Amino acid sequence: MADRLSQERLAELRLYSTPTVANAIETFNVRPRTAGFMSSQIRCIFPDLGRMVGYAYTATISAKTSQPSGAAALRIAMWREIEKIPSPRVMVIQDLDDPPGIGAFWGEVQSNIYRALECEGAVTNGSVRDLEEVRALGLQMFAGSVAVSHAYVHPVEIGVPVEVGGLTIRPGDLLHGDQHGVLAIPFEIADRVGEAVAQVNAAERQLIDFCQNAGFSREGLEALYNKLRG
Repeated sequence: MADRLSQERLAELRLYSTPTVANAIETFNVRPRTAGFMSSQIRCIFPDLGRMVGYAYTATISAKTSQPSGAAALRIAMWREIEKIPSPRVMVIQDLDDPPGIGAFWGEVQSNIYRALECEGAVTNGSVRDLEEVRALGLQMFAGSVAVSHAYVHPVEIGVPVEVGGLTIRPGDLLHGDQHGVLAIPFEIADRVGEAVAQVNAAERQLIDFCQNAGFSREGLEALYNKLRG
């Protein structure tokens, strides 16, 4: 995969919160500021587990009807195909049911399987369950809901573009997530995010320090703000 980042760059991305990464991406003007992140429908299940960084593998699922005859083979194919994606990996699943989340794909068993397959996290517009067991594994989860049952859950398609939380994800996309949500990092600027973070933080630090200083004034704030913008 040509766009794979070095381990050093991946480790660097884990140092930053997802909002900080979002601010850095904005400085490159590679997409609208309203794009590139999942909606607040997709919430972080384990804020205490910290940040998730990895390359996406994708699938769609359904849980409303009985599993078709080829479902077991498709599950095995998912295990094989995800290994074509660089690690660390993030499994992104679009639940096709209406409403989504009737049956949870993610529970203790699937989480153990995908943790062994070098997944750092799971992202779905559907549901998850077995939260205590999954937290103990250290697998970060982002989901639309929490459920009791897996119902008839089964994969429908694998390795296809999916839409989760209003964001289209393709196999190999680089994702960053934490307690605030999930965003995609464009590959063309991924190795320069750290540089942009430093620049954004430096400007923000000046504003914060001025606001916390005993010599604060509204006039001074306006002057500093205009200087930083110019």
